[in-house]
Amino acid sequence: MDATRRSDMEHYPLYAVHPLHSVFPEPEDLSPAQRRWILVQNTSVVFRDEPAPGTVVMGDLLPEGLASGAPVYLGTDNDLCYYAAEVASGATLPPGWETSPVRELHGVVPDRDMAYAAYAIRILDFDRSNTFCGKCGANTRPSTTERARICTSCSRIVYPRVSPAIIVLLKKGEKVLLARSPRFTPGVYSILAGFNEPGENLEQTVHREVGEEVGIAVKNIRYFGSEPWPFPDSLMIGFVADYDSGEIRIDPREIEEASWFSRENLPPFPSKTSISWALIEAWRRGEV
Repeated sequence: MDATRRSDMEHYPLYAVHPLHSVFPEPEDLSPAQRRWILVQNTSVVFRDEPAPGTVVMGDLLPEGLASGAPVYLGTDNDLCYYAAEVASGATLPPGWETSPVRELHGVVPDRDMAYAAYAIRILDFDRSNTFCGKCGANTRPSTTERARICTSCSRIVYPRVSPAIIVLLKKGEKVLLARSPRFTPGVYSILAGFNEPGENLEQTVHREVGEEVGIAVKNIRYFGSEPWPFPDSLMIGFVADYDSGEIRIDPREIEEASWFSRENLPPFPSKTSISWALIEAWRRGEV
């Protein structure tokens, strides 16, 4: 399926819109015109405001010597091959170049370029975090046949980590449960979320997280959609569930306030860059 296509529920997974294909082995004998670059400094993307405002994916605009270390192959899109490269933490950028957290680029650069940048940050973090084998401590090398790193001593293979987490819209009649975490922007509410634990299926995670965070029992759990959330490595799996029983009793370690809201009195909720927005908006329009 085309990665840019919206689902039947109009869910638009922003960080999954890139059409890159991780073809292995990496293509060889490419001309400079076939190469594209994404630069990352720390956990921010480097972009260029001149001559084209908001340029994140770069061709021949890449200044010589700006990137440190070997480039990392990301994938191909038609006849183009994409790479990520790191800029040293203390390096001074040339005039007209800036850095930005990738989430702040929404609306500044095309959605596809934003997804490319998030993917580049994710893959560079994987390589950086797995330079040495977690089993024997020897150096690792990138695999030539798949997205992985291989220990040069014990041959242990490490793949990019993906941490599954549920996010659930809880309905009670014509109201929805929204909550605030102490980590949220002041005034913003969202739906409940939490990581899957070993030995659980996703439905069990929904039951446990809702029960732990607000003391409510749920029923009629149904799948909505999913999205990669590269901050740093989550896969958010969205559900809708119905209220079954119980009264709101918050866990103050996770939640500072929770309540039932109608469509007429919704508080501020997350932006369009997240699946939480998609779930709340689908409910607001009466689609779930």
